[in-house]
Amino acid sequence: MTETTTDLPQALQEIVDDFADLLPQDRLQLLLEFSKGLPDLPARFQDHPELLEPVPECQSPIFLVTEVEEDGTVRLYFSAPPEAPTTRGFAGILQEGLDGASAETVTAVPADLPLRLSLTQAVSPLRLNGMSGMLTRIQRQVAEKTQ
Repeated sequence: MTETTTDLPQALQEIVDDFADLLPQDRLQLLLEFSKGLPDLPARFQDHPELLEPVPECQSPIFLVTEVEEDGTVRLYFSAPPEAPTTRGFAGILQEGLDGASAETVTAVPADLPLRLSLTQAVSPLRLNGMSGMLTRIQRQVAEKTQ
């Protein structure tokens, strides 16, 4: 087991640890599993794609939107095509690791999260940049909705 850092929410830290515990050649398979677990968009967003923000840093078309509930709980929603499994996988990691967290927790996630997933040998720097773009947009949307 890898050493756990304390600056990530528990769910996200567990995902980071899962990746670190795998051999490099197995990490891409775990990323693909996250792509399969990404939930579908709720109908209210499927019918109104203009409500979602594009993430141009991603090589594949991905869109996201956040909601912040009255108690400060963050909900994350993504639209990513099935033919873009790496991008969907990153979205799945963010959705599983941050959906349901507090706004304060989400905005405090360090920018180096993509590097902590130990995927530098499995995916290109452009793809890691795409994940950073997703995280940055999530954090900005949450900050705007909690001001």
